[in-house]
Amino acid sequence: IGEKRSSAQITRHYTIDQLIGRQVLGVVNFSPRQIGPVLSEVLVLGLPDEEGAVVLIGPGHDVPLGGKLF
Repeated sequence: IGEKRSSAQITRHYTIDQLIGRQVLGVVNFSPRQIGPVLSEVLVLGLPDEEGAVVLIGPGHDVPLGGKLF
């Protein structure tokens, strides 16, 4: 799928260094949406913690990049 951009409010639990190389789940077949200054091409999936901050969803083991969620 290549590189995609996303505007996700995930800074409470994650720094840039923690995200580089991390596998996460996302939806890539939605139309891009302008969110502030960012054209978001991916809906990154997560769940809210007790305070409503996003906790990312990811596979429990390394999987091939670009795999389909089923």
